[in-house]
Amino acid sequence: MKQRITILGAGLAGLLTGYRLKKLGFEIRILEARNRLGGRISTVVSDNNTLVEMGATWFGEQHTNLLALLEELELSYFEQFMKGTAYFEAFSMSPPQIIEIPTDNPSYRIMGGTFALINKLAEFFNENEIILNEQVKELDFNDNIVKIITQDKIFEANIVISTLPPALLVNSIMFRPQISSELSSIAERTHTWMQDAIKVALVYETPFWKHKNISGTLFSNVGPITEFYDQSDAENTKYALCGFINSSYAQFSATERKEKILSQLERLLGNEALKYKSYEEVIWSEEVFTKNKMQENIFVYPHQNNGNAIFSPAYFNERFYISGSETSQYFPGYMEGTIFSSNKLVSKIIR
Repeated sequence: MKQRITILGAGLAGLLTGYRLKKLGFEIRILEARNRLGGRISTVVSDNNTLVEMGATWFGEQHTNLLALLEELELSYFEQFMKGTAYFEAFSMSPPQIIEIPTDNPSYRIMGGTFALINKLAEFFNENEIILNEQVKELDFNDNIVKIITQDKIFEANIVISTLPPALLVNSIMFRPQISSELSSIAERTHTWMQDAIKVALVYETPFWKHKNISGTLFSNVGPITEFYDQSDAENTKYALCGFINSSYAQFSATERKEKILSQLERLLGNEALKYKSYEEVIWSEEVFTKNKMQENIFVYPHQNNGNAIFSPAYFNERFYISGSETSQYFPGYMEGTIFSSNKLVSKIIR
């Protein structure tokens, strides 16, 4: 009889773990609370079918597990455009500095958007193996068969794997019997990648910055933008700028936020920056399946407790495992860490 494994989360970690275990003959079910796949990978199709990344985007040559997975899945990638002038705003009372961007350690993006990686993995499953809009409320390990209880359904499995951010896991799911106070305490004080990030993208008809020999790269201590990059496609037929703004700007209305961002872009790039075709933003702290209300009053440092050894063991007599980017001891918080964690867990379950 096949071992039935239920995976919580249909982001990169959940889909990759399921993909590897299904190939090995396990019976897989993936439950996802969102109405979409991908988790913190979110490629938005904006104006004129321009793809902009609202979540995970860049990787480098040091991310060997990700590069190996892209080769395995026959997915291509291309170098991030960084040629031309880049700006750094150090102080509000000083003009922006022109800076040189090193070219010896380039960043890359996946052809067709980061979501191409999610789509490729999802193709391996049938419609009954991935279930969206199923928020898990409770995990019951009191019997031989694990019960996974959602809003209105009960699923059963031999093994459950959580790929949720650890803080979200312990703050949104009830365990029967309870998990240890040590695991709960460390998990809720584990930093979740992107949990306070605000990502913004603007789509343009033409790459006006390239016409001025401007790379589209800018860094700022002044704000609201903290870092911005060219996000045109590999063929240079779709054009966008994309990056992060200071998380404190979540307190403003969407209109106020956009006005402040456009004012900064106009100051740095000229009035062509105002002639955008579409504007996209995601405030990740408002994504309840990334960060819930119980996490708001707990301060954590970036990468705090990421890769903590407490996430490595199996729990409840080897029927519960914790995986995902934040649990990785290698590049935690990155896609690379996610893949490393997933590969390691699959090896552990096989053993």
